[in-house]
Amino acid sequence: MSLALIAALPFIGALLPGLMIRAGRNVCASLTFATTALALIGLMMNAPAVLWRGEVVTEGWEWLPQIGLNVTFMLDGLGFLFATMILGIGLLIITYARFYLSKTDPMGNFYTYLLLFQGAMVGIVLSDNILLLLIFWELTSLSSFLLIGYWKHLPEGRQGARMALTVTGLGGLAMIGGMLILGQIVGSYDISVIIQSGDLIRSSDLYLPALILILLGAFTKSAQFPFHFWLPHAMAAPTPVSAYLHSATMVKAGLFLMARLWPALSGTPEWFWIVSTAGLITMVLGAVIALFKDDLKALLAFSTVSHLGLITMLLGFGTEYAATAAVFHIINHATFKAALFMTAGIVDHEAHTRNIRLLGGLRKLMPVTFLIGTIAALSMAGIPLFNGFLSKEMMLEAAHEEGTWFTVLATIGAIFSVAYSFRFIVHTFLGPVRDDYPHKPHDPGFGMWVSPAILVVMVLVIGLFPAQTVGHFVDVVASAVTGGEIHTHLALWHGVTAALIMSGIAVGVGIVILAFQRSLAPIWDNARRPEAKAMFDWVIHRAAKGANELTDALHDGAISRYLGIFTTVILVYGAWAFAGGEFSQGTRPLLPIGPVEVVFFALLMAASLGVVLTHRMRFVSLIVISICGLVVSMTFVQFSAPDLALTQLTVEVVTIILLLLALNYLPKETPVESSGARRLRDGVIALATGGGVGMLAYAILTRDMSLPTIADYHVENSYIGGGGTNVVNVILVDFRGFDTMGEITVLGIAALVIFAIVEGLLQGPASRRLANWVPDMAQARDRHPLMMVVATRVALPIALVVGMYIFLRGHNQPGGGFIAGLVVAIALLMQYMASGFAFSQARQKVAYHGMISAGVLVAVLTGTASVVLGWNFLTSTNFHVHIWPLDDIHLASAAAFDLGVFLAVVGAVMLALASLSRIGRRAGEGINLTPMDVDPSAANPVGGVDMSRDLNPEDR
Repeated sequence: MSLALIAALPFIGALLPGLMIRAGRNVCASLTFATTALALIGLMMNAPAVLWRGEVVTEGWEWLPQIGLNVTFMLDGLGFLFATMILGIGLLIITYARFYLSKTDPMGNFYTYLLLFQGAMVGIVLSDNILLLLIFWELTSLSSFLLIGYWKHLPEGRQGARMALTVTGLGGLAMIGGMLILGQIVGSYDISVIIQSGDLIRSSDLYLPALILILLGAFTKSAQFPFHFWLPHAMAAPTPVSAYLHSATMVKAGLFLMARLWPALSGTPEWFWIVSTAGLITMVLGAVIALFKDDLKALLAFSTVSHLGLITMLLGFGTEYAATAAVFHIINHATFKAALFMTAGIVDHEAHTRNIRLLGGLRKLMPVTFLIGTIAALSMAGIPLFNGFLSKEMMLEAAHEEGTWFTVLATIGAIFSVAYSFRFIVHTFLGPVRDDYPHKPHDPGFGMWVSPAILVVMVLVIGLFPAQTVGHFVDVVASAVTGGEIHTHLALWHGVTAALIMSGIAVGVGIVILAFQRSLAPIWDNARRPEAKAMFDWVIHRAAKGANELTDALHDGAISRYLGIFTTVILVYGAWAFAGGEFSQGTRPLLPIGPVEVVFFALLMAASLGVVLTHRMRFVSLIVISICGLVVSMTFVQFSAPDLALTQLTVEVVTIILLLLALNYLPKETPVESSGARRLRDGVIALATGGGVGMLAYAILTRDMSLPTIADYHVENSYIGGGGTNVVNVILVDFRGFDTMGEITVLGIAALVIFAIVEGLLQGPASRRLANWVPDMAQARDRHPLMMVVATRVALPIALVVGMYIFLRGHNQPGGGFIAGLVVAIALLMQYMASGFAFSQARQKVAYHGMISAGVLVAVLTGTASVVLGWNFLTSTNFHVHIWPLDDIHLASAAAFDLGVFLAVVGAVMLALASLSRIGRRAGEGINLTPMDVDPSAANPVGGVDMSRDLNPEDR
């Protein structure tokens, strides 16, 4: 099966649980199980190539090769191990969760989140591109946030989810920087290339920054000191989440990353001391804390922290033997720890408590659970005959080879590991049966204990027959980690070695410490020590407070302040860049300045100054602004840009009309809001900014382009590639058609947002204020005069013909769908202005919402048709049609796309007008019974406005 399909299957399957939960919990769980099983089967289809032929399965496509982002996947022994754990244990968790979750828990949501997380994890371990890996990496943080906070009603669940997202998210940001540096060193972002470039990476000056940043991502993900504190707080999640994320998947992502990059980053003193030291501290600290935790899941959480530190320490040693031990312990830890978490969940589910102080004596009441939990705990303690013993022996041997300190501290970690493992057994299951359990416990049904039972069978089989079961598999995976040929002899007995002696000491001393645990607990509880959670909460509180203070200081709601800061920063950087470079005069001569240019310049300057002086008078300033737009339009004409001139002119007319309608309901003058000093400051900033932009424009326009520009390409290929001689229109509908499609979509969304806002205004407190609105200036008595009605009626068919003409000629001559849409919109706007909105709307047969949707849909279908025909999205074609007796007709498929632009523009403009007009109706404007204010059928004409009739009762 394709590697891409294996990674995609969980994401595809995530669509099913939310839909199929309506068919029942069993159907929902079965489909989730089937999705994961199908991905696992696909993985197993690649097993012969990876495990027995020693091949590395690769697959990929170029996506953004310019930046090195390719969709490439790789499956070797390491990826196979982790993908098997993710999918295999995922099947057991899906089964377990079906019986663990209560009927009140939204199971569809749970399985959706689980599959999203599963897909992200599979994507990490199969990625052969570090940029692609980073995408999946961040998806694990987001999806685990949903899983950890699944029980939204629990404050500790919400806090644990936020803490996990904050810590792992910040680590992920650091890792992004390290990965980018790594890619720059090697010159490739493909992992298969990076792991073969170890010498180049380690000799680079950027090795240490890249190493630290990458390790920050790995350490935060795998809960290494000092980032270990988030994992225990994530235990507020349901037990299936804890068993999955914190034993086999999420916390193993950091270990996977260190193992994957081991050939490229290991082998230096920096790697050894940073990684091994962090792992050793984490192992000992987690083991000590675990011994004094009374909550079963908290005990297991800190034990997980300890074992993650153990594996990290082994990877930090940098030797092939230690790396092999790390691989083996990853396998063993996943089996016994997932089983232990599920056992703790069973106890909590049946006894209604996880507090060890309230338990004990469960051996007789829950014999099956006792057997499963005991086997798993003995493996965690490193007792012979169980798989945990084998990898613990290898760990102690590797530590012994590194010197005295590692030997002593690793033994201390093993001692406390024995102590908390036996405490899990003794204080939970042994002792007399109590009569004060919160709930009378008993073994659950088969569906809940079958998953941990399968895992403990693996614990036993691997422990008794390591070479026959996983020997070859460990060699293949270790070879993928180290890049060499690994042949390890796994056996239950290696004779009396230093590791065996250290292990015996750990068991003996661990049992003694357990005997004194209850006496030592008060001392531990009362001891003064730093609390990671308290420090985290303090940092978050101070960061939030500082951010709020900074935000309040900078963001006071005044757009003038934002623009002032923005433009000042640009000015400073521009001046700095100018001062640091060499200035030279341009080589292109200036064009002669004629009387037309002088008039345009004078009008533009006068209008710009007029806006500043009259900005408090809204109507006057709007008219002056329109002068600026008209001058810009004439400038486009002067410099032979008719398309731009037509667009600017029509946009100017439409926006001015809509703004006039909007200003009708606002005060005609704005109050003075700025002091004289502030206005002086803003004026200085504006003059400096305008001067800087002018200088930049002058510098560009007086210099010849030394390199070919994109404009040359468009001119040369406009007719050949786009089938049109109007370069501007071909750019809009062909070369950059995707941009145009996005723009009309945004335009339609803006119109719908206006409609939604007005809908809210008409139903909220503002509606009551509108009902009492009194114009602050006298209104015209003839709002719909006869001459205007006649003129607009005559102009309408002419405007429609002109719009159609502009639309049809747009591909080869100035025009196009956008301009034609604006022309038609203006013609319709004039009808509404002449006879009133309600009168005109009653005769409008097309819904504007539908027109916008139709426009966007036509544009999308045009692009989709290209894909169906085997071309890239929105690729256009053109052809000639000979129809007798007509002349040769040149047609382009881009005309269909242009039709979508036309419909979207007309619909958006008219919907905005409709929204503004509804405000007018709510404010008391009447409805014309006739097209004009004078009713020619009346014997004594007094006007045709009925101030009481309402065509739209909902607008009252």
